[in-house]
This record gives sequence, structure tokens and C-alpha cells, in this order.
Amino acid sequence: MSGKVALLVLSLGLCLIMAVRARVDYNNRYASASHNYKDALTKSILFFEGQRSGKLPSTQRMRWRGDSALADGADQHVDLSGGYYDAGDNVKFGFPMAFTTTMLSWSVVEFGQYMGNDLQHAMDAVRWATDYLLKATSQPGVIYVQVADPNMDHRCWERPEDMDTSRNVYKVDSKHPGSDVAAETAAALAAASLVFKSTDKSYSNRLLQTAMRVFDFADKYRGSYSDALSSEVCPFYCSYSGYRDELLWAAAWLQKATGNPSYVNYIQTNGPNLGADDSDNIFSWDEKHAGARVLLAKEFLVKNVKSLEDYRGHADSLICSLLPETSSSQYTPGGLLFKMSESNLQYVTSTSFLLFTYAEYLDISKQVVKCSNGVVTPTRIRTLAKRQVDYILGDNPLGMSYMVGYGTKFPQHIHHRGSSLPSVYHHPQKISCNDGFNLGLNGNGPNPNILVGAVVGGPDNNDQFRDDRNDYSRSEPATYINAPFVGALAALARYM
Repeated sequence: MSGKVALLVLSLGLCLIMAVRARVDYNNRYASASHNYKDALTKSILFFEGQRSGKLPSTQRMRWRGDSALADGADQHVDLSGGYYDAGDNVKFGFPMAFTTTMLSWSVVEFGQYMGNDLQHAMDAVRWATDYLLKATSQPGVIYVQVADPNMDHRCWERPEDMDTSRNVYKVDSKHPGSDVAAETAAALAAASLVFKSTDKSYSNRLLQTAMRVFDFADKYRGSYSDALSSEVCPFYCSYSGYRDELLWAAAWLQKATGNPSYVNYIQTNGPNLGADDSDNIFSWDEKHAGARVLLAKEFLVKNVKSLEDYRGHADSLICSLLPETSSSQYTPGGLLFKMSESNLQYVTSTSFLLFTYAEYLDISKQVVKCSNGVVTPTRIRTLAKRQVDYILGDNPLGMSYMVGYGTKFPQHIHHRGSSLPSVYHHPQKISCNDGFNLGLNGNGPNPNILVGAVVGGPDNNDQFRDDRNDYSRSEPATYINAPFVGALAALARYM
């Protein structure tokens, strides 16, 4: 009898060990995976060519796209052609476009040296946006922040080349302020000025001078553009967090771009009122505090600007809050950071970028992060970021790459008008507003045009994903998902 009991205990012990090992193997299988990050980087940048609006250049590589929206702004006697469509529709939303520009620029500034032949393409992607933003800010005291009525646009499913919906233009000014969108535009122009500083000094200076002027406007005439434009921007890109974060973020970029102590003074004086001490750990087109903390922490860690020491502490707290063992961040069973049910991968790509970037700053300054549960090294931070990148590229329970065109299994039915309808070069006849719904949105087959490099919204909190064109919260790509991913991929491409 005692022998049977001993055997049973031994069997149970072995089962327990096997279960623990299985769990460890499950985690390690994903954590140790590696990908062709250079290929993914190339594709992540190529995606932006599929989002271009305006007259396409002869160097256009996404060949199924054509010219579109060439007369944008004509009704207001301003040229607003160019720029990017934000996601799967045909609206040019200035707020997320500006954030996209800032993050593309930051990607180049921090990791451009590892981009190889893709560096020029990344710079081209930045310039496509900044050329538009310069047009949108060409009139003093006015910023054009959106082209097209989203409510009307969403009632149609049309290729950009076929658009016949209203291309209304929306603006902010001193009587209808928009500090959030204006400050983000200033941040974008300031960040981009650093991208071109060594290759096109004249253009770089023009960007910086415009950024300074636009920031002064944003700070002087305070108010949220959501209040000024109401249903034209909400619920699409409401400024839910207000404008304080954008003012801090823009000041941080202007300090970095100019080195002018007046911006440090501005940050010291206004930082607490602009939310510098807030403990949020979301970084997105709407919420910029986390990004500002990391950016300003570099000024202390690397450049020894002692008056900004507090931001090192703020950035350290951000890192501690993102660790899987803490209660302040949620991860899926498969290991994906999970922030929101809608388009969650936007938060994953932006957070991964911040992790890689802060790890760089810590390495340069030979520092570590001290959390309540122990010391976190730059290597540990990079490992967490790499895990998120690898998940997106296919190391997840479904074996699904969430980047279109990367790997052997990726979304085939993305929520994207141009991708889901036949190219104008294969079907030159106009596809009308309503016909597009039947042929594209509600069609059964895979998208005929592959939007290479597009990262979609991604899986739910249980790692599940339906490849369904109608499920825009999961299957729609967006420029602001890809922009920080460019930097994260470049950070990993350096090791290949």
C-alpha cells in the first residue's frame, strides 16, 4: 500500500513538473524567436506609400495605387493636396497624421543609422507628411486640420481614385482654438527638422521655424479642437486627453530641436500643470505624456540637463508600470501587452518603441531602472520590447503575422477601401459608392491588392483574431500603428 502511495505521489510530482516545464517552454518558445527584422522594416515603410494622397511620384513602389484628391483645399483657395489617409478610409485627419509624422521622425532620429537602404525611404515617408503639414500651416493664425467629412466618407466604400464625396476643409484659429492638434503639428515639424538637418538644411530650418510659430499659436490660444469642431472630429479622433500633453510634448521636441533654454524654462514652469506628474502609461495619437517623459529623460541621462532630472524618475516609473509582473499592465495569455479592445496594436507598437528608446538612453548613461520588485536592466527592457515585436510578426498562439505581406500567414481581408477593391489599373471603370460595399467591404474573397507592411488592429485579450473585413477594430491598419513600429524594427535590425 505504501508503495502505491509513493508511486502516486511520484506520478503527481512528475505531472506538476511537466506542467511547469510546458508553461516555461510555451513562454520561451515565443521569447527566443527571431525574425527577419530587415524585411519587416522594409515592408513597414513601404506601407506608407499605400496611404499616400495626392499626385504620386514616379518612384512610387505601391503600384496598384493612383493619384487621388488632387483638388483638396481648392474651395478654400489653399492647396491641401498630399499627405496621408489615416487608415482604411479616405479622410485626411490632421491630428493622427501629425503624430504619425512625429513618430516616423523619432524613428529616424534614434534608429536611422540601422535602417540601411531603407533610410531614404523612411525620410521620403516623413517628407510626404511634412510637405502637407507645411501647406496646412502656411497661413498665420490658421491651421487646416482635416480634409473630408468623415460622416459622409464612411457612407461610401470607394477607392481614393474614385472619390466623389465632399472634401470639406476644417480648420482651427484664434476664435476656434485647437491646442492639441496645433501642438502635435509643432512637435511633428520640430522632430522632422532633425531628420533633414544634415541633408537639407534649408528645408530643416523651414520646418523648425514653422514649428516654433505653430507652438506659440497653440500655447497662446488654448482650447481643444474637439470642442471647436465637434462632430466633424468626434468620435473619430476626439482629443479625449485634452491638450496639456501635446503642449508638453511639443515643448520637449522644440527643446531637442533648438537647444534653446527658453523651452526648458517653459517645461519647468508649466510641466506640473501640463500633467508631467501623471502616472498614465498609454502612449498614442491622443495621449503623449509617456513619450514626453522618455524624450525629456534623455536630456538628463545623456546631456546632463539637471533641471530635467524629475523626468528620469517619471520615465523609470513608466518602465516599472509596464513589467508583466505588475498589476498596472495587462498581458494576454500569449504575452501581448493589452491596453484597449479597439486597435490594440497601436499601443503595442508605440510602447515597444519607447522601451527600445529608453533602453538606449540607459545604456549610454550606464544606468538601470530600480523598481519596487528589483532592478531592471536595459537588456531586460529590450527583451520585453522584442517579445512584443515578435508577437506581432507571428510568434503568438495563432501563428498569425499581423503585418500584411510578412510571413506565410497574415490577414487577407483587411478593412481598407483601396486594398479591398480592384486597382484602377485593372478596373479603370469607376466603382460607385454603393457598389463598393458589395464588391469590397462585403465581398467574400481576399483583398485583391496587398497593402504590404500594414499592421492591423490585432487580436483580442485572449489572443483570438477574426480575419473579417467588417471588424474594423481588429482588421483596420493605420499610419500611427506603423510609424513607431518602424523604429522598433530598426532597433532590432541592427543585430542582423
